[in-house]
Amino acid sequence: MAHTYIPLEQYKRKWIFNHKDLPVTDEDKACIKPLDQKSSMTVWNQWVSNKSSRSEQFAKGDWAAKGDAWQETDHWQSAWDSDSPALPELFQNHFDWQDETQVYFCYDKYQIIETRWDVFVRNWKCFLFFDDGPLLIAPKKKQAAFFHQSGQYQLGKRG
Repeated sequence: MAHTYIPLEQYKRKWIFNHKDLPVTDEDKACIKPLDQKSSMTVWNQWVSNKSSRSEQFAKGDWAAKGDAWQETDHWQSAWDSDSPALPELFQNHFDWQDETQVYFCYDKYQIIETRWDVFVRNWKCFLFFDDGPLLIAPKKKQAAFFHQSGQYQLGKRG
């Protein structure tokens, strides 16, 4: 199904990709595609939940609410605060995705950004300026990540 995108310049959270301390290249910006509300809802309903609109509302039946969905927990905040652009090591090791793998960074049912894995890896700190429970998923892959405001993240597999 074809998605409809919001031009990055018109995206209400565009500042996260224009932050002077975390510059994003023009090439990467071209690959950061916020979905419009309807396309976001379609992705969320298909890959995340057809019951809940935000991660804190996950309920019985949602794959992300299952106890065995998440195998490992670690901290992202210290890596985010560091000068290194690298993702936390445990996080990197969980994902064996090719650079061009299509990924969705899902803030909630109405705000999702589509990008490529390599673009996310280079710019992950920008995505996490909003850390109220976003999920990282890829439609063709089972691995997933769930970020928490506590500075922790969980790694697991979609059911």
